[in-house]
Amino acid sequence: MTAATGFILFLVITLGLLGAVVVTGKKSLRRKHLTFVVLAYIGLGVAIYYAELLGKEYDLDSAGRIYPVHLVFAKATVYAYLLPVITGIMTIKAKCKRTTHGRVAVAVILLTVVTAVTGLWLVLAATPL
Repeated sequence: MTAATGFILFLVITLGLLGAVVVTGKKSLRRKHLTFVVLAYIGLGVAIYYAELLGKEYDLDSAGRIYPVHLVFAKATVYAYLLPVITGIMTIKAKCKRTTHGRVAVAVILLTVVTAVTGLWLVLAATPL
């Protein structure tokens, strides 16, 4: 599988799994929700792996300012994924409201979308090697 195909495939899979995370979370289907959370994290990890491979096929510096901007979003997104885990555990232990956890999770999903958009912009702006 090429880096581009792998990245697109696992990005779409991850976004689909995140959709399932949202649906199962809103319906309070805890076991399914937690299963989809784990699968989404795995999908994200594989998508990042392919993104790294894809990046080696381009002169990313040639993309200009979007390169450092994307890196900031990408790193922030990876770290931000800890927040719904923390609020999720707090929700299970009744130390956090479900609505707070849901808002944090939606914010992280939106950050994921922004990261995906800046990543696409980066690849489109960069010169292939």
